[in-house]
Amino acid sequence: MMGAEFVQLSLPPIVIGILAAIACALPGNFLLLRRQALIGDAISHVVLPGIVAAFLVTGTIAAWPMMIGAAVAAIVAVVLIEIVKRLGRVEPGAAMGLVFTTLFAAGVLFLERSDTSSVHIDVEHALLGNLESLIWFDAEGWHSLLDPVALATLPPQLSRLAITLAAMIVFLTLFWKELKISTFDAAFAGAIGIHTRLLGFALVVATAIAAVAAFDAVGSIIVIAMFVCPPAAARLMTNRLDHQVGWSVIFATISAILGYVLAGYGPGWFGSPYAVSAAGMIATIAGIILGLACLFGPQRKRTSQSAAGA
Repeated sequence: MMGAEFVQLSLPPIVIGILAAIACALPGNFLLLRRQALIGDAISHVVLPGIVAAFLVTGTIAAWPMMIGAAVAAIVAVVLIEIVKRLGRVEPGAAMGLVFTTLFAAGVLFLERSDTSSVHIDVEHALLGNLESLIWFDAEGWHSLLDPVALATLPPQLSRLAITLAAMIVFLTLFWKELKISTFDAAFAGAIGIHTRLLGFALVVATAIAAVAAFDAVGSIIVIAMFVCPPAAARLMTNRLDHQVGWSVIFATISAILGYVLAGYGPGWFGSPYAVSAAGMIATIAGIILGLACLFGPQRKRTSQSAAGA
């Protein structure tokens, strides 16, 4: 019975958490090295009003309406940033901060004033997701993994994130050389014919796709943490890009598994009947891993010296 309960209650959320964490960590490595790590944070703020608007128009939280809503919100954000920069004559960072926080606040207000009781979309789910509720109701045990009828009833977020992760892997595989060269030496990349601006835009688009796909299941907290923490911790473990990506995948996986287990079962080990937020715990574990890498990572001294020299 314990096996059946695990397959039904814990296996799908853990797998979904792993897929979301890795899908965000993969492009996060290049954002980190390009000193654009907070783009993931910015996108997670921008997509909220777009997703809410898409829900209000369509009445559903299906993938395509959310993607379209998020894309429209991103375009609006870019236009507003340019307006603020030109009319206010402020630096790009200040304009971005103003627009992103304003759009996120607008999304929260839309959620508060809208009737979203029939679906899992409200302020709490926008921040923390609904990972704990993604239960595989028709699972009866491990043999359900081989049952096509039972597999058809898996939470739709799992297949959505599996496709997203596959797309991230394909994108990085196809453009690995170009991304690597343009990340470390943009001038040389342009000299040999690599379209650095177009490639940078493609990386931002990939980041947006990962953020939107993960948003419904895990909320903005995990999205932000996974874009930054696993790649940053991985950077402190090695000075080779391929090894860094591998380390980030390992750290993202550990964060998802350990965070979910501690959130669901950890309080019971200490006599408390109440579980804690899986999203918050996963993000916390990712932060702890980054802290340990800062203290004990083999590349921590070299990285700090490089930052000081820059």
